[in-house]
Amino acid sequence: MPENTGLSKIFAGAFAVLTVSAIAGLVTMIVVYKVEISEMNPTPRPTPPSTTLSPPPVMRLPGSLVPERYIIFLQPHLYTKIIQEVNVTSPNQTMLFTGNSTLHFRCVQKTGQIYLHSRDLAISDPHLVDKDTNDRIKVNSWKHHEDETDFLELELNGFLEAGGNYSLSLSFEGAISQSLDALFVSTYSEGGPASEDDTDAERFLAATHLEPTDARRLFPCLDEPEMKAVFELTVIHRRGTTALGNGAQSVSNVLDDEWKYTRFQPTQLMSTYLFAFVVSEFKSINSPSRVRIETYARPEAIDAGHAEYAANITGQILAYFEELFDIEYQPNKLQQIAVPDLNSGAMENWGLITYQEGALLYEEGVSSFLRKEVIASTIAHELAHHWFGNLVTMKWWNELWLKEGFATYWSPFAVDKVEPSFKIKDVEVMQELHAAFEEDALESSRPLSADPGEVQTTSEISGMFDSISYSKGAVVLRMLANVVGENVFNNGIRMYLKEHQGGNTDQNDLWDYIELARRDKSGLRAAQLMDPWTNQKGYPVITIDTKNGEIRQKQFLLNDTMDSRLRKEEFISKKGEWILANVDCYGYYRVNYNPENWQRLLTQLETNPDRIPLMNRGQLVDDAFNLARAKLIDVTLALNATRFLSKEREFLPWESAERNLRYFTLMFDRTEVYLQEKVRGLYSFFRNYTDESRVPSDQSLQHNQIYAIQLACSNGLPECIEMAQDKFAAWMNGNGTNRIHPNLRTVIYCQAVAAGGKKEWEFAWGEFQRATDPSEKEQLEYALSCTRKTWLLNRFLEYTLDPEKIRLMDVASTISHISENVAGQLPAWNFVRAHWDYVSQGDPVMLINQVTRRFSTTFELKERTTVTSAGMWLIDGWLEYFARDKESHSAFRAMQQAIEETKVNIQWVRDNKDAILEWFERETAHLD
Repeated sequence: MPENTGLSKIFAGAFAVLTVSAIAGLVTMIVVYKVEISEMNPTPRPTPPSTTLSPPPVMRLPGSLVPERYIIFLQPHLYTKIIQEVNVTSPNQTMLFTGNSTLHFRCVQKTGQIYLHSRDLAISDPHLVDKDTNDRIKVNSWKHHEDETDFLELELNGFLEAGGNYSLSLSFEGAISQSLDALFVSTYSEGGPASEDDTDAERFLAATHLEPTDARRLFPCLDEPEMKAVFELTVIHRRGTTALGNGAQSVSNVLDDEWKYTRFQPTQLMSTYLFAFVVSEFKSINSPSRVRIETYARPEAIDAGHAEYAANITGQILAYFEELFDIEYQPNKLQQIAVPDLNSGAMENWGLITYQEGALLYEEGVSSFLRKEVIASTIAHELAHHWFGNLVTMKWWNELWLKEGFATYWSPFAVDKVEPSFKIKDVEVMQELHAAFEEDALESSRPLSADPGEVQTTSEISGMFDSISYSKGAVVLRMLANVVGENVFNNGIRMYLKEHQGGNTDQNDLWDYIELARRDKSGLRAAQLMDPWTNQKGYPVITIDTKNGEIRQKQFLLNDTMDSRLRKEEFISKKGEWILANVDCYGYYRVNYNPENWQRLLTQLETNPDRIPLMNRGQLVDDAFNLARAKLIDVTLALNATRFLSKEREFLPWESAERNLRYFTLMFDRTEVYLQEKVRGLYSFFRNYTDESRVPSDQSLQHNQIYAIQLACSNGLPECIEMAQDKFAAWMNGNGTNRIHPNLRTVIYCQAVAAGGKKEWEFAWGEFQRATDPSEKEQLEYALSCTRKTWLLNRFLEYTLDPEKIRLMDVASTISHISENVAGQLPAWNFVRAHWDYVSQGDPVMLINQVTRRFSTTFELKERTTVTSAGMWLIDGWLEYFARDKESHSAFRAMQQAIEETKVNIQWVRDNKDAILEWFERETAHLD
């Protein structure tokens, strides 16, 4: 709402119409104005202690040194291929890298020690020079701290003087990782899958992924985001390979018969986590753009045109951001590369963005049309980071949202600009809103801007990469833009970026420039406005009583609802009318009403749902179910909110309803007959398209067609299951010809494998092994998890321990998919506990979240202790026991959240089981 609109005017006009967007602003302002807040003074820049003779802070580097430039030489000794020749001893793969670096720095406080970060590196030959006098300073000793600091401490024979300029050279060596972090090896097959006797088909490349704290595993450095410097890199690599780095290539020459070197131009001033290089045999395609853009991938993927879609849109997205922020992209080139193995979907390294293949490559006729949405959104997210994260960086990881929240917020704007037919903004807003709601409803949640003292260790830093930073960050920014006005918000962002480019910020710097952009200075300052949303965990639920005009506010928690900061206003609703608050869901809060208003809203949904905006149709369902979980409304009211679905054709309401009813399925497995009836009309709406393996031209309808098939088949609609089996059988019997439309493959593969047996599963496994398109492999991997045969699911779980069968980056998603299957949840949980050290190398947070979603009994929460016949005590560790020794793990907070959610589930089932089962029996009685 415009910031100069008064509350009295809103109340006067709120009930003149049934649904007005001013209501959203009303409740937003009620929330932000009535929360008890304190003045937020900008956090001062850290000042170094008066002396540096004592040890540094427990986890943070002392402020005595300021880096300026790194000159780095790196040589990965990896072979890109292992050739087997008759009567010739073949070389073994060499998982070693060596290097040396020179750090140029200023000393700002006198000190007799130098502290750097270094982990898993063998350090030698320290050489310290006073650049002002050209004198060498002796290093008496050096040691790695055997704790979580990762400090490399050098004891000097003398002191570095404040104001002096110095250089420190070190040699080092380390191991190339096989766990997709630091400098790691990635494998792929040349031209397709390798046969058992064709070892020449296997290829290797070396790539880096250093976020958040793995630069120290590549070279000794000051590995904190505020310690920005310029990087000059030279890579020594094998002939026949290409080296890519952050900077443009400067020189590349042959050294001997085996080696060459590539030197790169100096980078912009940047943080260590953005440092990157790749050595490979990949090819590239260029993009039309002001900036030189090259997209790299496996040679056969480039030759087949799989990188063309990404190459075509990258320049357009980049130009959109340049115009929006009024700052040109800084480096003189942009390279993006599809890496066969990468733990995250992508990484925004400045000038060299790395992507999982499925997030960058698109194969016509094989990839789903909707895969383009994934590619466009991922590219937009990573390019947004070049302003939020790269150009302007958060001071410390406790405010990670200043880069991830912004990138998530801006991504759909860019996609909507270059691909308006996708209509992606509403869908992405709702996805981020619900992801934030789900995590932030727990007592174990955290503030968006966490206390820096609670984010110190590597595991604590890694734990910040969650839905709070990404999703809550984005929806809170959207709410702020709505409150102050989009033009004010955008102008403030431009000033913020221009003022702080090349530097580091905290949230107070952001609020200062939003405030500077506001012409009307009345009311709360931006910092006061945003304090409760960023410095407190959780979110409110606003309860509006339309009978007496009372408005109440409480913190929303699944396991408790505590009164806090209440506000009452007197107003009278027109008799018989409903009130809808938070129109288009700009506010980050849930809304509850008195039962009479709820009933009027549900009646409106059943009679003429189009009078309620699309996003609110989805949000009413989501609010109702979650308010019921928190015991704020009766659970049968939430179930009644799904009755209108039989006439609903839009995606968002169905997505919201299915996601919430999935919770009932997880707890009871009792929604099948009810949803089967509700989805019958939706399935019939797309029946002709589906039977003929066609899809609608409208992108949003394509989403809903997939949803119709998924819901209809998974809830046992006979005609849907028959369709899936017939189409899958035609593929199996068609000599390799697959006529299933790419859009529909994920859902049809899954439902056919679920309805089938060993033959269907093994056919899917064979196709998975043969597939080269990453989209097709993802679809088949998901389908394999859908079987109802427990022994096949156990076989699939065992396959995840073999990287030749399931890539390490896919282990977490594979186990998570299996755990979603009612037949696979218990085997998946047992498997995770038994093989935690290996499977947690992927995405441990996702693993914990997924495999515990069905937990709803004390048996699953508590550990069990038993005595064997030999008198030995055995502990069968369930959730609480499993979490006890994981405190230092990055997934520990996810484990605590899983424990809390399990307790919520236990109580919820106890309280609601009888009422829910009675409701389903009553609603489905006429179907018997």
